[in-house]
This record gives sequence, structure tokens and C-alpha cells, in this order.
Amino acid sequence: MTEEFIEKVKEACPVAVITEGTNMIGASPSSEAQVGRNLDAIVGETSGLVLADFAKADVDRLNSFYQVAKGNGRALAVTLKQAYLLSQLANDPHLKLPSLKGEDILIFQKAKKTYYTWEKEALRLRTAIDSAKVAEMQRSLILVCSFYDFEELINIKPAPASCYILSASESFDEEAEIDHERLINWLVHCGLPQYHVHVSGHIMPLHLKKALETIRPNRIFPVHCGYLELFERFMKGVSEKIGLPEKGKLYNL
Repeated sequence: MTEEFIEKVKEACPVAVITEGTNMIGASPSSEAQVGRNLDAIVGETSGLVLADFAKADVDRLNSFYQVAKGNGRALAVTLKQAYLLSQLANDPHLKLPSLKGEDILIFQKAKKTYYTWEKEALRLRTAIDSAKVAEMQRSLILVCSFYDFEELINIKPAPASCYILSASESFDEEAEIDHERLINWLVHCGLPQYHVHVSGHIMPLHLKKALETIRPNRIFPVHCGYLELFERFMKGVSEKIGLPEKGKLYNL
């Protein structure tokens, strides 16, 4: 998808590109394939329920968990939001996503009084399972469950040797840190160790330079970049003008 995007941008001949510059220092190359291998090792050693939390719109990570679940004789139970997303993307040939018609993917229905229209549509896709059903079959499941779904664990009662896999970025602000502390309290209460298996979604410096060399914009605006001087020197020759955008300033392109 990234390479296709770069080619489309190149065809558009943009006069300027706004790009991140997050990984100019401390870049740690990894891949989704490595994430999959790490997940497989953890799930393969877990005899109880596997709880997983990752960005709901991250279809690559969803696919990784699905393949790992399938390879370990488990089903992946996704959220209503993910089920709806899968149904909407089912005909995209580039994504190769799992089908909701398969026996190795299920829909988890969290207990609630009212449902949005799109949630009702997701529930019509196939029969969903609730926390009582999860409790019965937890040793054969990977359950996608965020911190905000943890009240369901009261009824699920994770079996001994269960675990929780956080497959997203760690806390980055005060509010997220507070939520993380609450998460830890839940994990302690339920006897669930936490694994952190993630790969940065931020582009690596060499890949970014190659992309910008392909696009060849007249101007580059790096954002989320703590090392502008390094960025400018590294990208020398790619564009005539490189500089952080200033708040409130009007740029004539």
C-alpha cells in the first residue's frame, strides 16, 4: 500500500510534501513479519485465553493475529468495529483480509444496552459470541479486547496461564498513563502477564529519503521532527527547500 501511495503521489507532481521525521534518531527497524513471529511464539506457549489489544483500524496487525491464531488452532474473536471494517474492505484485492464467513474468525459482542446502526449491521454478518461463550472456549481463542472492554473479564474469568498482548504504542501522555495504571491493576487482579509486541508505524529514514527522491517535491515540510538540522542534511539534494512550518504563517507555493 505504501509503494502504491508513493507512485500515486509522484504522478500528481506535488509542489510540496508534508512528512513526518520521527525516526531520525533511535530508528529501530523491524517488520510486520517479525511481529508475527513474536506473536506466534507467545501464543504457542499459552494454554489459556489470549487477550490482544491493537489499533482497531490496523488491518495488517489484525491479519497477523489471524494468521497466528489459525496456525495455533485458535479462532480470532474480533470486535464489532473490526467486523464491520472487514465487511467494508472485503472486496479490496490488495488487502487479502480474512473472511467473516470462516470458522476461524468470530465476532465478540460486548454487553451493552444500545447499539449504533453500524454495530447492528455488524451483528447481522454472523452470530456473535458473548463473554459467557468466551469463558467456555477461551483455550481455543485469541480475543481482541481493549482496556475499555475489561469489565467483560468479570464474566470470562480468564483461566490460569492466560496472557494479555499489547500490540500498539505505549502511553504517550498523562491521560494515557493513567489508563495504563488502571490496565495494570486489571491485569494483576486477573493474573494476566502482559507482553508488548509492536513495530513502529513511523517510516525509517532511508525508506523516507527513497520515497521523497521518487516524488521529488519542490518543497518539504517535516513535522513531528525533533532534529531538523539532521533532517535537512540527510535529505540534501532531494528538494530545494526544507523547513518546519511555522504556526500562522502563509506559504506561497
